[in-house]
Amino acid sequence: MANTRNGGSSVRHYFVDEAGDGTLFSRRGRLLVGSEGCSNHFILGLLDITDPSPLEQELTELRERLRIDPYFKGVPSMQPETGKTAIAFHAKNDLPEIRREVYSVLMRHEMRFFAVVRKKHRIAELILEHNRKRPDYRYHPNQLYDRCVSRLFKERLHKDDGYAIRFAKRGNKNRTAALQRALEAARNNLRRSWNIVSSAPIEIMPSAPKDSGGLQAVDYFLWALQRLYERREERYWEFVLPSVSLVHDVDDIRNHEYGEYYSKKNPLTLTAQEKK
Repeated sequence: MANTRNGGSSVRHYFVDEAGDGTLFSRRGRLLVGSEGCSNHFILGLLDITDPSPLEQELTELRERLRIDPYFKGVPSMQPETGKTAIAFHAKNDLPEIRREVYSVLMRHEMRFFAVVRKKHRIAELILEHNRKRPDYRYHPNQLYDRCVSRLFKERLHKDDGYAIRFAKRGNKNRTAALQRALEAARNNLRRSWNIVSSAPIEIMPSAPKDSGGLQAVDYFLWALQRLYERREERYWEFVLPSVSLVHDVDDIRNHEYGEYYSKKNPLTLTAQEKK
C-alpha cells in the first residue's frame, strides 16, 4: 500500500497498542482488579502518523547514539541481550533520561493520538450481572480488546483511500481475522449511526514494537495516559497533550450515559476529571 497522504492516493497510517490488560478474574473466579499487579484500567490507543518513515529513522538514530553513549555504559537495559532499550524504546523499561529524549523526538513530528479507556471494576460489574442471567457465559480478555477496537475505529475508517494499520502483537496466536472483524464492526456502527459507507482497503499488520518505530511511539503516549489514570501523575501527559486528539472514557458516565469525550476543546487533565 502506497505511503502517501498529499496528492494521489491517500493512505493513512495507524499504529495501535494497549496499556494495562484485560484480566479481571482469577481462574477460580476471584476478582483481581485492584490487587497488586493488576491494573485498574484497560486503554487502547491509536497513533495516526502523517509520515512514519522520518520518525522511525530518527528513533533508530537516537537509540544508536544512546547505546554508545558512555553515560549509559553498564546500564542493563542498554545491553542487547536484555531485549530492552538497546533493541526498542519501551517507556516502562527506559530510564528517565531516555524517556525525555524520546518524547522530544515524538513532539517534532506530525501525529494525532486517540484512545479508549475502560474502568475494569465497571467491566467486572457488568460481567457479573450478565452471568446472573447467563451462568454459562465465560469472559475472555480478547472480548474487551476487540470491542475497544470497534469503538476506537468507529470514525477512523471512512475518509481516505486506504488504511495501513499496524497492531502490536498480543501473545502467540494470530488474531488478524478477529481484528478484521472488529474493524468491520466499527464500519458497520458508523453506517448505522450516520449512514456513512466506506469500502477503502484495510491492511492489517501485526508486528513487534522492535520492528516499528510507530508502535514504540504509541507506547509512549499510552504510558503517559496510564500514569495519569493509575497514578494521578500528569507531567508526561501534559507534554504530549498538543498531539492528543481524543480520549473516550467510556465508563465515566457522571454527565453522559455514553461516557466522557476529552478533546482539544475539552482537554483531559486531572483538574478536568475532578470537576466532572
